[in-house]
Amino acid sequence: MDALANVLQPYKVIVGQVTTLVTVIQMLSGTFLCWDIYNQGSTRGVAITPLLGGLVLNILNVKYGYIIRDDPSIQVSLLGTFLHLIYSVFYFQYTNEKMKVWMQFGLCSILSTVLIGYTQIEDPGLVEDRFGWIITVIFLTLIASPLSGLKTVIKNQSTEGMPFPIILSGAIVSFAWLVYGFILRNDLIVIQNIVALLLSSVQLLLFVIYPSKPKGKAKKTN
Repeated sequence: MDALANVLQPYKVIVGQVTTLVTVIQMLSGTFLCWDIYNQGSTRGVAITPLLGGLVLNILNVKYGYIIRDDPSIQVSLLGTFLHLIYSVFYFQYTNEKMKVWMQFGLCSILSTVLIGYTQIEDPGLVEDRFGWIITVIFLTLIASPLSGLKTVIKNQSTEGMPFPIILSGAIVSFAWLVYGFILRNDLIVIQNIVALLLSSVQLLLFVIYPSKPKGKAKKTN
């Protein structure tokens, strides 16, 4: 890892800028979900999990960025927090299950507060690794969440309902952060994004194998 980090070190600034750029673009992929919601006039078939999960993850990454003293991480996570908050509010306006969404938002707020509070009482020498692992678990759970419907995808032989723009952009961002993690010599960032890249690749493979709409619906459309 050190050898690769040494090779990439002269490109730290440009890699950081590219990573920030692709991450911002990936965060904007949430607009596709919002557009689908707007077009159908409801949140039917659209889960709020990627939006609330992204909100929590970005809030925690702001804190982690301060812990590791990395400005690109802080800047992109602040923007991500703002965007995912907007997406979540937009979702709330169109959902018919406002109480359920409100409770989910409350739980996410409590989780974020507790975990950030934890960083204030943890040993300064241990907090970077331990908090980093907490973020890693949340991050990988969020990345893998579309696979929870794998049984349905195989049964229907369709990837309908899987957020392709978010999965594709997530794969690109994971690769960028993997390279940047090597430059920072941050094992957690490297591990996070190796696993995330593998999970995203599996999900993208499903789009190659199965169409985005069930065959029955495709015929009706023609």
